[in-house]
Amino acid sequence: MLSQRPFHGLRNGPAGVELAIVKGQRCIRTRRSAFTLIELLVVIAIVVILASLILPVLARGKNKSQQISCLSNIRQLNVAVMLYADDNSDSLPYNLGATEIKQSLANGDKKNWENSVLNWELDPANTNTFLNTEAGLSEYIGHVARVFRCPSDNALSAIQRSAGWIERSRSISMNAMIGNAGAFLVGDVNSNNPSYHQFRKFGEFTSTSEIFIFIEEHPDSINDGYFINRAAQYAWNDLPASWHLGGANLSFGDGHAEIHRWKNASTQKPAQPDAANLPFALSEAERGDFYWLLKRTSTYDETATDDN
Repeated sequence: MLSQRPFHGLRNGPAGVELAIVKGQRCIRTRRSAFTLIELLVVIAIVVILASLILPVLARGKNKSQQISCLSNIRQLNVAVMLYADDNSDSLPYNLGATEIKQSLANGDKKNWENSVLNWELDPANTNTFLNTEAGLSEYIGHVARVFRCPSDNALSAIQRSAGWIERSRSISMNAMIGNAGAFLVGDVNSNNPSYHQFRKFGEFTSTSEIFIFIEEHPDSINDGYFINRAAQYAWNDLPASWHLGGANLSFGDGHAEIHRWKNASTQKPAQPDAANLPFALSEAERGDFYWLLKRTSTYDETATDDN
């Protein structure tokens, strides 16, 4: 008598189906077919939806990281000012305008807190970090270039990008009502804001936590490091930056630093050449940010003589 062995293998069944006989049992194995066009489109749609959800989160995470790094930089500059004052009988550093900076450099004098005067041209001063690291605060910041700029600031003109530039050397400016303003001073009064106090020493602050020292400046506004707006004019002469989700980092006389987000659309100009069109007047509805910053720029000085 012949013994029957169980058959192991495949036999053809209906179209698209294979019959498998294993140890006397019959099972059905379907052939795997390729994705249909509809299935492929569904997968692509899902990927697009996920990307639209994830990419903004990643962008916000990157911006937050850059904002924290920038806040650290501006805080280090603030500490440098404090150390400078400790070594100079409480005096605050020189804070000069563009013309006087260039004149001082021509005479070999690097006393200003920074010596870079920026523009949208191929001027070497835009990228020469030594103009900042070998300036008035250099020994207090360890001659480190990165503390003068925000990592979010990659604004360049077309000719600068064509020349292979990656970034300019500075994003941060000093409150014009802080320090020795040089030629802008008439006696102890700043000619730009003659009715407001020019803080030349830390001891002159009535409240160090309420007056800002450093601020991020808009790339189409920044030239020298002297950030000035005139209290008697409802207009932006120098415009703050809005790199961080519509806000800018500032540091204050007591050493603290914070981010402030602007509320008016006119304050948040695109970070590109010729975007700010300064100076520009502000309607009454657009003055909220201007008032907020002006209140933290200086204090009204009843003893000052207004000759303008």
